[in-house]
Amino acid sequence: MKRIKGILHAMSESIHDTCYIWWLEMKNTFKDEGVLIFFILVPLGYPILYSWIYNNERVHDVPVAVVDNSHSQLSRELLRRVDASPDVRVAYYCNNLQEAHNLIGKEAANGVLYIPSDFEQKIGRGEQSHLGVYCDMSMMLNYKAIYQTAQTVATEINSEIQKPKSMSTTERDEEINTEPLVCDAVQIFNPTGGYGNFLLPGVLVLILQQTLLLGIGLSAGTARENNRYRDLVPVSRHYNGIFRIVCGKSMCYFMIYMVLACYVLLGVPRMFHLTQLLHFSDYLAFIVPFLLATIFFGMTISCVGRLSSLLLSASTSTFSSLFSSVFSSAVAFGRLRRMRIISWVAAICLVAWRYALRIW
Repeated sequence: MKRIKGILHAMSESIHDTCYIWWLEMKNTFKDEGVLIFFILVPLGYPILYSWIYNNERVHDVPVAVVDNSHSQLSRELLRRVDASPDVRVAYYCNNLQEAHNLIGKEAANGVLYIPSDFEQKIGRGEQSHLGVYCDMSMMLNYKAIYQTAQTVATEINSEIQKPKSMSTTERDEEINTEPLVCDAVQIFNPTGGYGNFLLPGVLVLILQQTLLLGIGLSAGTARENNRYRDLVPVSRHYNGIFRIVCGKSMCYFMIYMVLACYVLLGVPRMFHLTQLLHFSDYLAFIVPFLLATIFFGMTISCVGRLSSLLLSASTSTFSSLFSSVFSSAVAFGRLRRMRIISWVAAICLVAWRYALRIW
């Protein structure tokens, strides 16, 4: 009987100590400004910012400059079809490539279509002619729109040129001779063909992992600095046992990030109308082991570092790389004018962040 009472007392004391460590870790988390930034501010704001940048799945009426040295009926027909497409707009007619290059430098055009002087003559002689397509590679969506439009129009004109030479008797024979194999591409999980549905699901999970690891490391560094013996575990009777310490701290991090994971993986995709096939049961089967593995990994790594200054410098470089990647990606995805203002705000935030770290 006494043995059973002793076991029950030990279990009760272990549960009490685990709850005490959980409560203390939760209190320290919301008292530490640095940990609060990684645990609350960044997971709340950064997914929205990143999703807003990549939400522009497709672009329309991308301005291009045209250098038409042929001035033939076929070149005018090609340009008319390019201008009639929903993605590209013929905005400028130039006399040479240098004028078109200057327009790209001034950001008035995003690409150039160059038609040589012997464009129609070569086709009339049965030779291969060339259409020059020059695109600004710094804007990937614009590059994709210009290149695909030019390729589609050129393919259509090629088919029409081949029809009279196919010696066919009916229109059906002409279609078979010019296009014997028809390929219908069906994009099942990415109907728009954009980068948002392709890239954002992995990025959102990466945001959860990185902020959780940095927050745990920063919390461990702060605990070492506040400890008189510069040890990670404080001198207290409640911290008697590795099991209760790990369970208490992991409960704190797990409760916070379960809520944030619901917001990041379920709320943000719905806000920006991303393709989502995730049910709640599948979500739990994925996110619970993912969070636990990340928490235990972060707690293991935090036992290696001795000072939080190393983690602060690492977090500064991480913030710098994050801001750089976000705003360079924003420029590449065609939101240049709006992102210039935000890039200045980001630069000011980085300077203020580094200055605050030096004072701290």
